Amino acid sequence: MNNKNKKHLLKILNSFGNKQIIVIGDVMLDHSIKGGVSRISPEAPVPVVNVENEIYAAGGAGNVAVNLAALGAKPIILSVIGEDIKGQVLKDYLAKKGVDVSKLVKDEDRPTTQKIRVIAERQQVVRIDRESRSKISPDIAKVCIQNFKAALKNAKGVVMSDYGKGMLSDHNIHEIISLCRVKKIPVCVDPKIDNFKKYKYITCMTPNTKEAWEGMGLPPQKDETALIALGKNILKTLRADSILITRSSEGMTLFENTPKTKITTIKAAAQEVFDVTGAGDTVISVLTLALACKASLKDASYIANKAAGIVVSKLGTATVSKEEIKEVLK
Repeated sequence: MNNKNKKHLLKILNSFGNKQIIVIGDVMLDHSIKGGVSRISPEAPVPVVNVENEIYAAGGAGNVAVNLAALGAKPIILSVIGEDIKGQVLKDYLAKKGVDVSKLVKDEDRPTTQKIRVIAERQQVVRIDRESRSKISPDIAKVCIQNFKAALKNAKGVVMSDYGKGMLSDHNIHEIISLCRVKKIPVCVDPKIDNFKKYKYITCMTPNTKEAWEGMGLPPQKDETALIALGKNILKTLRADSILITRSSEGMTLFENTPKTKITTIKAAAQEVFDVTGAGDTVISVLTLALACKASLKDASYIANKAAGIVVSKLGTATVSKEEIKEVLK
């Protein structure tokens, strides 16, 4: 990369600050219980975990919002939580991380989605899920759309973070995208397989290779020619401005909706991979924020790739800062 390109990318990064980005989707509370094991339970052949540490964090759409806050943006989270203690813990955590939680909606008929992981001697013993996968009620959906319209007045970008927990209904998906298109605000999607083909006319979708094949209902293929054909097929099916397929150690491939379909493959940026947890959230956060700063799709993807390279070199669900990205661009 020459100095001119570096300066241009650094200029984009410097404009990240205070950009208001809406994150709408399924939010959840990640609860990790860590401890040691010294004996087997006399009640059943299972280890007894002596709890040493408990950690709460935001998962799903919440982690996207936290990533955006770490980059200096002003994220607003639009989602549904239960009228329960876990919902309040999640709300407090997000607010502490710099996320605007004023548009979170409480639903007394749903629990706050929670993932509890019991980890003993660095190994996950069991995961306990508390959740509802049913679609949110029409009344709650109406409130969410009203909140979205209010937040959209000052927003510069929108992330739709779909984890299949019912927040993004067919009607909501269509209306959110339509409103963004009218206001010419970039809208990027981290898809769930069940809703994959419903996200039409978006700015960008960021599936990983597995999600891309499954989303189109096709068996996975490993050769490059098949992947290129897949990307073009998704682009045509969704009538999207672009598709960014994340490919782990092989980097990312960007498909842009031009007359001849512009294709750009960006090599993976990570020197050493420790943990890919949350890398997808980092990619869509950085990509959307860069697009909100008027970056081209190619430049936004390049910066997102650099950010992903940083975050996978960290242990656990992590975030990345502007300063860290600037360091790898120098």
